[in-house]
Amino acid sequence: MADEMESTSIPLRQVPPGEDPEDPEKSPPNSPTSSTRKACYVVLQSWVSKKFMTGCVVLLPVAITFFITWWFVQFVDSFFSPLYARLGINIFGLGFVTSLIFVFLVGVFVSSWMGATIFWLGEWFIKQMPFVRHIYSASKQISSAINPDQNTTAFKEVAIIRHPRVGEYAFGFITSSVVLQTDSGDEELCSVYVPTNHLYIGDIFLVNSQEIIRPNLSIGEGIEIIVSGGMTMPQSISPLDRTNPR
Repeated sequence: MADEMESTSIPLRQVPPGEDPEDPEKSPPNSPTSSTRKACYVVLQSWVSKKFMTGCVVLLPVAITFFITWWFVQFVDSFFSPLYARLGINIFGLGFVTSLIFVFLVGVFVSSWMGATIFWLGEWFIKQMPFVRHIYSASKQISSAINPDQNTTAFKEVAIIRHPRVGEYAFGFITSSVVLQTDSGDEELCSVYVPTNHLYIGDIFLVNSQEIIRPNLSIGEGIEIIVSGGMTMPQSISPLDRTNPR
């Protein structure tokens, strides 16, 4: 019986020394040609990945700029394009150009005495409406900051204050000043607007005018720093020379 079992058994494959049949990863190393091919593949993969990321870095700001510009053109174009569509005129961009001309004519009209009077009456009517007047007042203050014809409520200066902890600083804009009367004497405080999310959302801090660092930066440069998230920050910042103001 034992002889019969030995005659019907299937011989096992000869396992070379150093090879584990249960674990293919422990098999002998590949040939030099295969190793060279794998090394070339790794180098090629790394090169392709780096060049692809470089392309993304270059094209991402271009794509975002074109996307925002395209959205803005379509948004402005939508004000007058339905009017031209009713007239049977389908020219893309005509509504956008008409909107720009309309805004320019409104600026010219409001600059006149009659336009200013009509605008004042409309503004007075809006201020009588509950809830809406608060939205309008906040929006007007924001637009006044960039209005070239009105500097009374615009950003006065770029400011750097010690906030929120000692050793940390925050960028802001001086909007106004106030005198705080105390028992120890009067103290001049500056209202510093510090954006917390983007340019139009932030906190107001009353800071002693002597503790404010006034950098040698223009309002436009300060806005650019805030909007870019600090990426346009100059390498060095010096205090504003009061003896030689810009």
